[in-house]
Amino acid sequence: MTTPGHGTGAAGGAAPTPADQATLPLFPLQTVLYPGGLLPLKIFEARYLDMVGECLRTGGGFGVVCLRDGAEVRRPGAAPEQFEHAGVLARLDEVDAPQPGILLLRCIGTRRFTFDTPRHEDDGLWVADVNFLPDDPVVAPGEEFEPTAAALSRALEALETEGLQLCDGPPKLDDAGWVANRWCELLPLPLSVRQKLMLLPDPLTRLRLVDDVLRQRGLVTG
Repeated sequence: MTTPGHGTGAAGGAAPTPADQATLPLFPLQTVLYPGGLLPLKIFEARYLDMVGECLRTGGGFGVVCLRDGAEVRRPGAAPEQFEHAGVLARLDEVDAPQPGILLLRCIGTRRFTFDTPRHEDDGLWVADVNFLPDDPVVAPGEEFEPTAAALSRALEALETEGLQLCDGPPKLDDAGWVANRWCELLPLPLSVRQKLMLLPDPLTRLRLVDDVLRQRGLVTG
C-alpha cells in the first residue's frame, strides 16, 4: 500500500506556540536525517510496527535521532539506547507491506527539533516532548558557492544514472541550506559532525563549512 505524505507548517516568532511543540515517538538510528532528505527503512520490530500504524492513523510522523550507543534493533537484556537529544521529524511518504510483519518505508525529513528528557514506554518505544527549531531561511548560495552547487548538480545526476535518489522532487540549487544538507548526506563525515552541521541555525555557515571540506578533498575548485 502507498500512503500520501502529511505536511507540517513552520511557525515563527520567539514565544513557543502549540505548532512549535509536539509529543513524538523517537526512532534512534545510526544516521543523521536532514530536512529534505530521503530515508528508506525496513521495519519489523513490534514497537516500530505499532508506531507506523499510529502514524498512519493520525497522519503524524516520528522523530529520527542519531544513536550514540547501543544497537538499532533491541536485544533481550541489552542496556537502553543512548542517543542525541535533537533530531528531525520524518514524514511517511510511502509504506509498503511486502509480507506479514515487515514494512518498507520511504520517509522524508522535515523539521528539526530538540528535547530534554525522553520516556521509555513499556513496549520499548522512546517518546519525547519536543520543541521544533526554525526552518532554514531560504538564502541563495551566491557567487562564492556557485561551484559547490554546480558540483552537487553533477553528483546528483551521476547518482540518478545509477538509479539512486538522494532527495524528493527537483534539486533546489538556489537554496544554500538545501545544497549544504545534500552535501552533508553525501560526504563521509563522522556522525557527530553531521549532527552539529544539521543543527547550525545559519544555512550559509553550514554551506561554508561543507565547501571547506569539498575544497580540501579537491572535489570543488575555482
